[in-house]
Amino acid sequence: MFHRSERLFLRPAFPEDWEAVLACIGSDLGVVRNLARAPWPYGEREAREFAALPQDMGLPHFLVTLPGTGVIGSAGLGENDGQPELGYWIARRFWGHGYATEAAGAVLRIARTLGHQRLMAGHFIDNPASGKVLRKLGFEPTGRIVKRHSCARGGVVDSVEYVLDCDANAGPRPMERAA
Repeated sequence: MFHRSERLFLRPAFPEDWEAVLACIGSDLGVVRNLARAPWPYGEREAREFAALPQDMGLPHFLVTLPGTGVIGSAGLGENDGQPELGYWIARRFWGHGYATEAAGAVLRIARTLGHQRLMAGHFIDNPASGKVLRKLGFEPTGRIVKRHSCARGGVVDSVEYVLDCDANAGPRPMERAA
């Protein structure tokens, strides 16, 4: 599955993308510490494993690429406590340009097309910038602070929980099959 947004191209990762992934976050604890599943240190083995993750067509994940530049991050759907969850990261040198919002918005369009009714998302309490991205996309805080394990931090961290009712927001609807 591939998707083109205004400035970005989202595509599956291929095993040979490991070096680009490593270049984006391998030396940046400031990015990795905001991800629940990424360990620290983040090295070649972790980048290779990430680039080789299998795709789930109901919960696709993508590398975010900027034409002319290459891989700048990742965005996609995963699962947390049995619920579909939006996740994303952008390499630090590309922060402040709206790429996280654009990439995550593209994933939301895909989620709606796939028929997802409700999505969860969250951010560690000390990462309010991610909350701004989620609110721009129409996510609403649930009012709950939940404990979430952070591999990079080596423990449990408070996480602000958000929800998005896909039917309540503008965007493409799932395609209906002809009878």
